[in-house]
Amino acid sequence: MAKKIATVLKLNLPAGAATPAPPVGPILGQAGINMMEFIRQYNDLTADKKGQLIPAELTVYQDRSFSFVLKLPPVSALIKQTLKLKKGSAGAGREPVGELTSDQLKEIAQKKLPDLNTTDLDQAVKIVAGTAQSMGVTIAK
Repeated sequence: MAKKIATVLKLNLPAGAATPAPPVGPILGQAGINMMEFIRQYNDLTADKKGQLIPAELTVYQDRSFSFVLKLPPVSALIKQTLKLKKGSAGAGREPVGELTSDQLKEIAQKKLPDLNTTDLDQAVKIVAGTAQSMGVTIAK
C-alpha cells in the first residue's frame, strides 16, 4: 500500500551547506520530519556542487517519513554561472550586465529542460531568454 502524502515542500538550499537555521528549520519543523536527517542526506548528495543553489522537492508522508528529489539550479543561477556574474542588473532593460550567445542560451535550456514545464527545446530557450532579459542580460543576435 502506498504511503499517504501529507505535504510537498520546495526548498532552495545551498549545496552541501544546508543548516537548520531559518527559513529551513521552521519549515521542516512544521512538517514534523527529522530535520537533521534531511539536512544530512541533502548535504551528502550535494557536496560536489558547493557554491550552487540546489532546489529540493521534499515529499512528507503522514507517518512523518519523507523522500526528496533534487532539481537543477534555477535558470538565473545557471545564467550567472555561465557569464561569471555576481548578480543580475538592478535596472534590467537599462543597464545590461552581460550578453549570452545563442549557443550558451541553448546549452542552459538543454541543461534545465527536465525541470521545465515543456519538452520543446525552442520553448525552453524562450524561457531562459526571458529570465536572462529580466536579469539585464542581453542575447546576441
